[in-house]
Amino acid sequence: MEVEIKKTSKNKKELYDYQKENINNVFDKIENKPSNYNLVFQLPTGGGKTVIFSEIARRFIKEKQKKVLILTHRIELSSQTSKMLDEFGVANKVITSDVKSLDDQDEYMCFVAMVETLKNRLNDDLLDMQDVSMVIIDEAHYNSFRKLFKYFQDCFILGVTATPLSSNIKLPMNEIYDELLVGEPISTLIERGFLAKATTYTYDVALGGLKVGINGDYTVKSSDDLYTSNIMQDKLLNAYVEKSLGKKTLIFNNGISTSWHVYDTFKAAGYENVRHLDNTFSKQERSEILRWFKKTPDAILTSVSILTTGFDEPSVDTIILNRATKSITLYYQMIGRGSRVFKDKKNFNVIDLGNNAARFGLWSAPINWKRIFKSPDYYLDNLINDEEIERQFVYDMPKEIREKFKNTEDITFKVKEHYDYAIKRGIKSKVVLDKSVAQHAQMCYENAEDVFEARDLAILLEDDIKDRIKKYSHYMIKSTKNYIMWLEEDYKRKLNTEINMKFKE
Repeated sequence: MEVEIKKTSKNKKELYDYQKENINNVFDKIENKPSNYNLVFQLPTGGGKTVIFSEIARRFIKEKQKKVLILTHRIELSSQTSKMLDEFGVANKVITSDVKSLDDQDEYMCFVAMVETLKNRLNDDLLDMQDVSMVIIDEAHYNSFRKLFKYFQDCFILGVTATPLSSNIKLPMNEIYDELLVGEPISTLIERGFLAKATTYTYDVALGGLKVGINGDYTVKSSDDLYTSNIMQDKLLNAYVEKSLGKKTLIFNNGISTSWHVYDTFKAAGYENVRHLDNTFSKQERSEILRWFKKTPDAILTSVSILTTGFDEPSVDTIILNRATKSITLYYQMIGRGSRVFKDKKNFNVIDLGNNAARFGLWSAPINWKRIFKSPDYYLDNLINDEEIERQFVYDMPKEIREKFKNTEDITFKVKEHYDYAIKRGIKSKVVLDKSVAQHAQMCYENAEDVFEARDLAILLEDDIKDRIKKYSHYMIKSTKNYIMWLEEDYKRKLNTEINMKFKE
């Protein structure tokens, strides 16, 4: 007996041509690969993964007369998936922890469930998976799904994700999936008008104090220590004022303490349109805040962990990464929250306060997912490290300090050029710092009335001095903390001595 796909009062979802092509590519694997083949399909956030796998489920049920199971890792995603299946006319049952009886399971050809809930139902023999021939896994990069693979060894498994890199570096996806199928890249979806174009603004942040935890990412504690500092709070507020003032802004933080600090900082600066949200909030509180965020044009929402997946607010104008991450998946998820096209919105801003763009590349830059899928260890081992990123920083003297040295036309000093010049001519490298001291002394001399004012100006050069010494110590291949501290103290002593000599002359 042929299964009927139920009709719905809603308009049938229209598929774009690239989505149809992706669906056909998946069915080509279904027809030509073994029935127990494990395939992972990649498509960027905003490309319509839920639309695509809902149509795959509809078509599979119709053509194969077999049941489909769809797995998610969050209850919100289960609800969204069920609604999308309804729009495709697929009668489905959501198996939640509240569902104690499954007496009506024979009436459905499609089930939607979360991992732990399904595992419990299977262990209790409450769910008959005998006729299930396809399992679709949303956000397949999460490793929590692995525990269920043993129940579906004879099924075609389709994993779907924007980033086919396992959330656990010790459990690569290529161990459980036979092949990766790659969809449209972000750049193509932007060109064709399906995604908004991101303009990224980067602000150099010294991440030396951050620590990496057992999950491979920066710890919440060390992130809170850095991002709750006055320096970082001021940098965040200034970046918002410069690039996002009056725009709907979503801020991502690594810790709840940081997010509350952000809330307090914006409140203290006179911004009443700011709210905080984290995973300790009740469902009702979260719904109320998201309704407020949706209807408030200049809303500022500072959050932790909760809005990276299962959240879609296309009116977002600016994404602020007020954190650093070593997870490329999280990087793409966070920025993806702003990538939806909405009314006249064709562009959005990304403010990066964690050196993330330097670490992973720009959000829309080409990326070889097949190589990452095949050799994840190689990719992760060759990510640029924080020390190398910080060596590329270009010190930008704040305007208020630059004004103090207005009588000096050129304040730049290229450490590498001076170092290379000395080495080529067999001169001791310490001449580099001698020249730097001489330049700083001249700057103080040209902009002061007397030696005392010049010494005060020298104090304002501390960040510039640290930047030059950090670069110098790298070329010297001596970057121990004690060595750098000694160089800084020695530099300041020489600078004061040089200033004294100039005024004596």
